[in-house]
Amino acid sequence: LLTVSDLKFLRDTSIPHWLLRNVELRGRLIQYAKSGDEAHRTTRALLMSLENGIKVQRKRLDALHSDALFEQKEAQEAALQAAVEADPELRAEVGGAWEEIERANATYLGFREDYYFLEVGAAFNGTLVDYARTLVRAAAERAKPNEERLRQYTEAALPALEQQLLAPRPIYPEREEGRLSFWVVRGREFVGPGSPFVLQIRGRKSPDTLAEELVSGTELADPEVRRKYWEGGREAIDASDDPLIVLARSIDEQARALQKRYEDEVEAPSDLAYEKIAKARFATQGPSRSPDATFTLRVTYGAHEGWTEKGSEVRPWTTVAELFPRVTGEAPFALPASWQSAESELDGDTKFNFVGTTDIIGGNSGSPVIDAEGRVVGLAFDGNIHSISGAYWFDAELNRTVAVHPQIMVEAMRDIYGADHLLREMGVE
Repeated sequence: LLTVSDLKFLRDTSIPHWLLRNVELRGRLIQYAKSGDEAHRTTRALLMSLENGIKVQRKRLDALHSDALFEQKEAQEAALQAAVEADPELRAEVGGAWEEIERANATYLGFREDYYFLEVGAAFNGTLVDYARTLVRAAAERAKPNEERLRQYTEAALPALEQQLLAPRPIYPEREEGRLSFWVVRGREFVGPGSPFVLQIRGRKSPDTLAEELVSGTELADPEVRRKYWEGGREAIDASDDPLIVLARSIDEQARALQKRYEDEVEAPSDLAYEKIAKARFATQGPSRSPDATFTLRVTYGAHEGWTEKGSEVRPWTTVAELFPRVTGEAPFALPASWQSAESELDGDTKFNFVGTTDIIGGNSGSPVIDAEGRVVGLAFDGNIHSISGAYWFDAELNRTVAVHPQIMVEAMRDIYGADHLLREMGVE
């Protein structure tokens, strides 16, 4: 349902900037992870999450550079706008919605870097920094009446926030310093070295020196110290000389102003415009078009078909025999010992995964795949790399759901996990 204006903003601004920052961060983390076993262990989960995000954003950017699909989107939007123009009543209610989104995006471009630098966290990144910012903002918000607070700090939200803030978590100083230093460098690059925000935060210190001083000087790694600030409220925060608290306190007012500007000048008008566009779609197309995903139950139809990848046909299923030649014994191509030892016992022709032309997206994993006769024939758990474009449109030529086949479920339970009792319970012979 995104407008052409928003798709262009993603293509030309949001995604490229995100990739520029995070691809470099990935490289730094990879180098840090190689410095020792402990560095590898403490970085693995963060690096995996970052790798996954980069994969997704790269393929989304590729999708947005598909001329044919973008032209299709433009044609659909033009047709909807023409239908609105042809109906005087609808035109009066909806007509300017697309221009409102254009104006919101143009406004956003004027302060986006500052907003990302100070409020969203493009410059301040790390567990300790998050603690400091949460404590400073919570102290200010909790002093207000509940109805006037930011939604993250209302009475309903506070128990979960408190639990996250005060839970004991390991802190890795070197990793914290590296992340903070990197984000200060990138923030300086995007908003400019002469920005008053940059000068206020960094002063005359290099990003490395600043990060080292902040991380080594703070006591926020201790959950009891965080509890003291949480329970002490505004008075404790105002009296603190903890360097991260001091930093978070010094930028909070400006960061809040940027957040409010984003909500008032970008988010609110865009949300209102999208409500109008949704009305127009329903008025002109009725229930023939389903709305965007809303966490309601969906059924999507498709066929068991492969696709063409770089001129070669991709078969729509894989087998056990194709698994073991890929094993190297090292991550990410390592197998558990139980699978390794069962290689000779498994039937190489057993179907493992298969694909279909059903339209799914993140959040659908675990859904049953059902055939025309109502039988469960698989469990959806992923998409091929091209399915990432499903965030914007469905490409029937390339977009595929990936599901695990019941054959390998049964064989693994029998020959690897020794779970015959579960098979009997399910009535599987």
